[in-house]
Amino acid sequence: MNPALPRSPAGPYNPWMVAVMVALAPLMEVLDTTIANVSLPHIAGSLGVSQSESTWVLTSYLVSNSIILPISGWLANVVGRKRFFQISTALFIASSVLCATSTSLTMLVVARALQGLGGGGLAPVAQAMMADSFVPEKRPQVFALFGFTVIVAPATGPVLGGWLTDSFSWHWIFLINLPVGLIALTLTSIFVTEPLLLRQERKALLGGGGFKLDYVGLAMVAIGFAALQMFLDKYELDDGFSSTFIIAAFAIAIATLSFLILWEWQHEHPVVNVRLLFTRNFGICCIVSFMISFCFLSSTQLLPQLAQTLLGYTSQTAGFSLALGGMVTLCFMPISAFITGRFVQPRYLMAGGLIQMGVALISDSHFSPYMSFDQLTMARVLQVFAMPFIFVPMGASSFVGVNPKLFGDAAALSNQMRNIGGSMGISFATNMLTWRSQFHHARLAEAINPFRPLPPGVPLAQLDQMVSFQASFVSYLDVFHILGILALVVWPIALFLKAPAPQPAAPQLAEPLPAQPRAA
Repeated sequence: MNPALPRSPAGPYNPWMVAVMVALAPLMEVLDTTIANVSLPHIAGSLGVSQSESTWVLTSYLVSNSIILPISGWLANVVGRKRFFQISTALFIASSVLCATSTSLTMLVVARALQGLGGGGLAPVAQAMMADSFVPEKRPQVFALFGFTVIVAPATGPVLGGWLTDSFSWHWIFLINLPVGLIALTLTSIFVTEPLLLRQERKALLGGGGFKLDYVGLAMVAIGFAALQMFLDKYELDDGFSSTFIIAAFAIAIATLSFLILWEWQHEHPVVNVRLLFTRNFGICCIVSFMISFCFLSSTQLLPQLAQTLLGYTSQTAGFSLALGGMVTLCFMPISAFITGRFVQPRYLMAGGLIQMGVALISDSHFSPYMSFDQLTMARVLQVFAMPFIFVPMGASSFVGVNPKLFGDAAALSNQMRNIGGSMGISFATNMLTWRSQFHHARLAEAINPFRPLPPGVPLAQLDQMVSFQASFVSYLDVFHILGILALVVWPIALFLKAPAPQPAAPQLAEPLPAQPRAA
């Protein structure tokens, strides 16, 4: 074990080997956030439910995931980091099998909720383990590995989900988690250790009668984030604020989350450490992470949706339009890791990446209805080209100034900001498409002269279809333009990041470090 890194879960083993092992489980979990999207029509038909009812397969997962994410760092401290990681992995595997064997929508929704609970703790704990295993100078390299899970996996999900559904059945989008999960669980059980320092901190936290469970904070997290996710996910489907359900969800989310911030600020052992948001680098990185997810995940949904609904692509072909972008991102991850901090300061890379992403999204507002598959694919490449140069520096900078004891809390909070950003981005894009499509349809219809004869062979119904097509297509261009503007607006904030300081000396433990055991 490296004595300079007493919180490292690698123990006597190579930290890179352990980093790869702990990355397997969150890769599986992040993939599941998008893999079911293209399979919903098949799931609805198989279970005999409507298309709108089948969306609960996605909503149930997102709601339970949003509840567990912000408290995963706190749970890891209370339960034990390795133990919590293994429990989360095991629950995710078991619920995946339950999803695949579901015979009714109710059974599938419950299984997906359990899957979200298990998956919510994987990414934050893995990120905290990686940060604890490497000195700040080497964190860009390890966060390039973690970046694969949160950038490439969401784009790969629709492609893999479409292929598995078309080639086999929708059950396999869940069964594929079984071998990956079992491998991850076995490897982490053998090679990941619970450091002595963390065991001492947990003993001090729970012992002596000083620990008080934050029941109020737990309740506010469950109610507030569940209501927020329901509001975002169902806003467009339930006609926005004309729905009593949407108004109630919005009011509950605002009230409970506002109270949560005030309550957790003064609590001795908060389940969500909101004070971390006022740490300079961490707060800035959370804002950037929110906006990147807002733009990235919404564009990930928009591009294949445009290809399917207006350009006539199949779901699998539309998914493949994202594939090259994922490969380019993967190729540039190690390059970004190599130059971050060594040749270019993280803040300049992040600012440049945000500018490039904004320009690429604005250029997408010049799409043509006659664009080819190659043009669509290259547009996606330009959208995500800069992602490694944003995410890797962000991962290297976000923990600067954060107490190592709070790495788990920080990782949980940053992942929650990423999830909320993605959910809000998708909800925003969906609603903007509807509103702008109605606007353009009305403007185009105004230009039609009812007293002018129609062109020969063009019936009125076909003319209406042409107007609807043009209105829908232009609305996509509008949304791409807005997303690009948002990316360009946020880039200056990255310049306020502080560079990582030299690694301080290792803290003294209460007792000498013995040989590390293999299991907690």
